[in-house]
Amino acid sequence: MITRALAKNVVEVWGADGERWLNDLPATLAAVARDWELTLGEPYELSYHYVTRANAADGTPAVLKLGLPDAESLTGEIPALRAFDGRGAVRVIRDDLARGALLLERATPGTRLRDLVPKRDEEATSALVSVMRRLHVPPPDGCELPDAITQVSAFDDYARRLGENGPLPLDFVVRAGGLMRELCSDAAGRVVLHGDLHHDNVLSGTREPWLAIDPHGLVGDPGYDTGTFLYDPEPDDRDEALTALVPARVEQVAGELAVPLDRVIAWGFVKAVMSDVWTAEDWNPGDTWSPLSRAHDVARLLRPRLS
Repeated sequence: MITRALAKNVVEVWGADGERWLNDLPATLAAVARDWELTLGEPYELSYHYVTRANAADGTPAVLKLGLPDAESLTGEIPALRAFDGRGAVRVIRDDLARGALLLERATPGTRLRDLVPKRDEEATSALVSVMRRLHVPPPDGCELPDAITQVSAFDDYARRLGENGPLPLDFVVRAGGLMRELCSDAAGRVVLHGDLHHDNVLSGTREPWLAIDPHGLVGDPGYDTGTFLYDPEPDDRDEALTALVPARVEQVAGELAVPLDRVIAWGFVKAVMSDVWTAEDWNPGDTWSPLSRAHDVARLLRPRLS
């Protein structure tokens, strides 16, 4: 039940708390299935949570997701999905944050949007745009989701810890941090953001053509969500042909969302640098591995177009 990848990731991120969660996982899974009257099926590919197919007592197909109680990944996902209320995203059926349990609508047939890339990339981009439009609702009263600007600290932390000794060009990091502050300060509006909207987090559905899953949950400028998918899917694959798709994606998103082209370019640069900055959190001077991914190639491609 517990794969090597799940165990490794959970312990690396949550340490001793992760080890305890892994030890308790079989009992937690059994208790939640009993209490919610679920019949469990095969798990999905596991990374940081235990996610499995399930059926409710009435036969309704669902997805059961278990994570560390009060983990940031769940405390952001649940309120974001409730704010979306099924518009462009799967619905929450029930949740128990104290046990780190979340029961979700299962998107069917559930094929991933990434399957359209690269041969039908224009169609995939239109699908992402349509999902963005539906997700971007005003923050509900009492919304406790963090503001996107809180993430700017990642750039500051990198510059302070590694500076010129780091694996990323420091001028890229500094420019991205400054741009993010500008973009957030002059945003035309504030909406609930998915926060990690890309091809692997959008599945085909029957209730709606495409449904988003696994939101991080933020509030801020709608343009934020245009950035991540530019270097996806498979950001570790630095295929030049995939990077070459970016200019057309940028133009298409700006046109279909009616967002200024320069803001899409700027958010694309910010999010691309942010991706490698987050990866570099585990990098130390002397390490031989590189945090650079296709995100860096996208940032280099976009930088000359920054206004």
